Amino acid sequence: MSAIRLSPFFSGVRCFACETPHDPRTLLTVCRQCGMPLRVDYDLASIRWKRSDVVGRVPTLWRYREVLPLIEGDETTLAEGYTPLLAVEPNVWVKDEARNPTGSFKARGMALAVSMAKHLGARALSAPSAGNAAGALAAYGARAGLPVTVAMPIDTPKPFFDECELYGATIHRVKGTIADAGKFLREHGPKDTFDASTLREPYRIEGKKTMAYELVEQFEGEVPDVILYPTGGGTGLIGMWKAFNEMAALGWIDQDRRPRFVSVQAAGCAPVVKAFDEGNEKTEPWPNAQTKAYGLRVPSPLGGFLCVRALRETGGTAIAIDEANIASATAELAAKSGIDVCPEGGAAWAALRQLRDRKFIGPSDRVVIFNTGTGLKYR
Repeated sequence: MSAIRLSPFFSGVRCFACETPHDPRTLLTVCRQCGMPLRVDYDLASIRWKRSDVVGRVPTLWRYREVLPLIEGDETTLAEGYTPLLAVEPNVWVKDEARNPTGSFKARGMALAVSMAKHLGARALSAPSAGNAAGALAAYGARAGLPVTVAMPIDTPKPFFDECELYGATIHRVKGTIADAGKFLREHGPKDTFDASTLREPYRIEGKKTMAYELVEQFEGEVPDVILYPTGGGTGLIGMWKAFNEMAALGWIDQDRRPRFVSVQAAGCAPVVKAFDEGNEKTEPWPNAQTKAYGLRVPSPLGGFLCVRALRETGGTAIAIDEANIASATAELAAKSGIDVCPEGGAAWAALRQLRDRKFIGPSDRVVIFNTGTGLKYR
């Protein structure tokens, strides 16, 4: 293991739930004690790093090298991240993640997951997916020279399957949801692959958290008041929550300044909303999950308890949007902005209107909506 190089600021890996430490020089999945997701930590006190230090660096997520686990040159990259922040009306911006490789925010997480898996000795990769994660894993696996196996619900739109086939992945079509796809891989998938599933390895969070660093940089050091985030597995929400805490420790933002996070889910699959509304700390599996916003069809998010914690700690909330409103809001935002809006982004746009009516979002609040991927794959 002596040949494995990690960032000099990398201080360890611990469980989000029970704080059990894990060896970062080995391939890691979930906590060996309690089975919950793992957290990557950095020695933030030793990092002498100002926001101005990143000006002029490569316009990808790797510009935030100090808070990423790898030394320069060891990454697998397709130039992901640093996506545009587009104003769509006064005090409202869309962070357009459709501009990433493979057309979604999943590129961020897979860039880190695949980079670390290859660096730590993985020889093959696998994951269940609702669509976009499969395409991203297939692409980054191809870039890394590692074979990929994916499983997706059989009713996932054809372009997602076509994308994985293009990148040479082995594809399994499974009846049910992403949870069923995960069960299929555990029971019938190849046994020599590393599982890159959502929150079943620690580094997809590290890629997704860079969305928050970009927001602060794009807002010239300011913090938006509200972030509306479409939530399926929750990696992006958890990652940005982690990132704002890191930025406070680094002096990038005020210690007491955080955006209010909003978890936006589909009414047909809303485990985080249900847990938040009922005052629970953990999510429960959602029965008969149904939505055409396929990225939101995640009935049993492993990190649901972390999503709920992030919402409560930031004074945020959770909201479920029905299918009719998702469809109409997707079309409305696309026609209004010229952005290639996916249904998940449409759900976030619908949430903005409803939360304004509820007075949770005021007219002077600066709001960021995440469009998590291209809508073209859904058509």
